Amino acid sequence: MPAQNQTAQRVQPPRLPNWLRIALVGRNPKVTLARIGILVVTCFIIFQIRPVPHPRRRHQHVADLPDGSVHLVSRTAYLWHEPQCGDVVSIRLAGPHVMYMKRVIGLPGETVAFVNGQVLIDGQVLDEPYEKLACDWNLPPEKLGPNEYFVVGDNRSMPPEWHTFGKASRDRIIGKLLL
Repeated sequence: MPAQNQTAQRVQPPRLPNWLRIALVGRNPKVTLARIGILVVTCFIIFQIRPVPHPRRRHQHVADLPDGSVHLVSRTAYLWHEPQCGDVVSIRLAGPHVMYMKRVIGLPGETVAFVNGQVLIDGQVLDEPYEKLACDWNLPPEKLGPNEYFVVGDNRSMPPEWHTFGKASRDRIIGKLLL
């Protein structure tokens, strides 16, 4: 009988030492799997949904924001609803590091025009209490597509040629300005 036991033990594959199994999988594999899941979700939140710091540069014209200040942009602000008229948003132009802060003044399906400095949305004057300086822009009407927003800076006292503004597709809008 003792000879048969020795043969049976030799046929079984070698097992990991107990300390190594505990180090790799833990004492309870279900708890280890739950910890891994929590770690993955936490990493996703930290690296994908975090607020993005956005430095303000001189050429970005949004009212009441001092030059050189850093603002936070919430990437989660538009998960449950779309941008609204008057929101200050961060827009990605070319790659993840070239962003502008602009104000949304036109929503999908609307027609936006500038007549003697006033913004017309579908022929109606847009109330802009945030606009501090007079504007004399005259731009022809632009019809926005189903996934397009019209964005422009607040400092419109300068000629329109000095500004970056116009249609922005929804996928270019990074998020809403928090601070």
